[in-house]
Amino acid sequence: MNDSFYTYAVEQDKQDPLSSFRSLFHIPVNEAGEECIYLCGNSLGLMPKETAANMQQELNDWAKLGVEGHMHAKNPWMPYHEYLTENLAKLVGALPEEVVVMNSLTVNLHLLMVSFYRPTQDRYKILIEYSPFPSDRYAVESQAAFHGFDPKDSVIELKPKEGSFEITAEQIEDVLKEEGGKIALILMGGVNYYTGQAYDIRSITESGHKYGCVVGFDLAHAAGNLLLHLHDDGPDFAAWCSYKYINGGPGALSGVFVHQRHANHKDLPRFQGWWGHDKTIRFQMGDDFVPMTGAEGWQLSNPPIFSMVPVKTSLDIFNKAGIHNCREKSVKLTEFLLNMLDEKQLPGIEIITPRDPQKRGCQISLRMINPDKKVFEALTKRNIIADWREPDVIRIAPVPLYNSFMDVYRFVGILSEELSS
Repeated sequence: MNDSFYTYAVEQDKQDPLSSFRSLFHIPVNEAGEECIYLCGNSLGLMPKETAANMQQELNDWAKLGVEGHMHAKNPWMPYHEYLTENLAKLVGALPEEVVVMNSLTVNLHLLMVSFYRPTQDRYKILIEYSPFPSDRYAVESQAAFHGFDPKDSVIELKPKEGSFEITAEQIEDVLKEEGGKIALILMGGVNYYTGQAYDIRSITESGHKYGCVVGFDLAHAAGNLLLHLHDDGPDFAAWCSYKYINGGPGALSGVFVHQRHANHKDLPRFQGWWGHDKTIRFQMGDDFVPMTGAEGWQLSNPPIFSMVPVKTSLDIFNKAGIHNCREKSVKLTEFLLNMLDEKQLPGIEIITPRDPQKRGCQISLRMINPDKKVFEALTKRNIIADWREPDVIRIAPVPLYNSFMDVYRFVGILSEELSS
């Protein structure tokens, strides 16, 4: 490989202002004790080393205090979810009252659609992204069916032009011109899980609102990855998981965003639970539900403390690193990866992630023209942890908090050898 790439990787790692953050994470090792090249943060983020100690603190307080831990633990459990709010709001560009951590992602999408998918006989359709993550498809189809509509008629999936994997703003506008009067809800991903395309949240929101649609986003692959400006961009709602780029652990809790303009709509239909009730009178145990202002009003149950500990730990790290710094490094990492792949002109693969850095995040999707999972399996044997998505894509995600430029350099070298063998 061109030696200039090696020199660049070494120099960039030396100058990297985030280089010290790698040491805050456990990097997986193989049977020989060698660190893996971990490029799978888009599927499951790595564990911060501080998570274990923080979890032990809560276990100790439970052991020593029992129920009194709700008020007298080192980090009292009663308001525990509030400890995550400020850093989460910074991470997604929201006001503190617009976000909350609760439940899991698809559960939250369903809860939000209870409020924001209100179909009528004339306006009932749901517009979704190209090739959405299957759980999103299942969720919107079941919501349409629940309201008595045929999913085959009511769910519209965006389609790229022949020979392309990218959805353009013009294509979205064309669909809205044709179907906008019938679309009740637009539910898009922030980043497409298959192609790695990042969607323009502001543009889609403005277009959707112009046609009278409610606009929501699944930000599973965007939160902790892109620079988000949810309050300013103005979608009605969003939800995301915390186990990918936010490093909250397997199956980690979900974040929810509800725009400020809906904060005081107490008559907005929603499923109700006691933790969404006004906390100033919650323990008066009254019969009438009084929702809290903002996103907290969508809560159902009291927070699972042990599940919140890893999310809080990682959000503290993001607050120290700065999502702007993460994004700046991410662009450099992916540009470096793409430049090397272009130089090598590797046989049998095509890059289906947009080249424009504004249209991608950490993930680069490599499509195998003649799908052969043996190549992916060979990478795994050579100590690379990446991600295979059926039927034909290897997803590579250099994450700025813990991946280095040398990780990327080594990956391309190994991939080149396997494709050439």
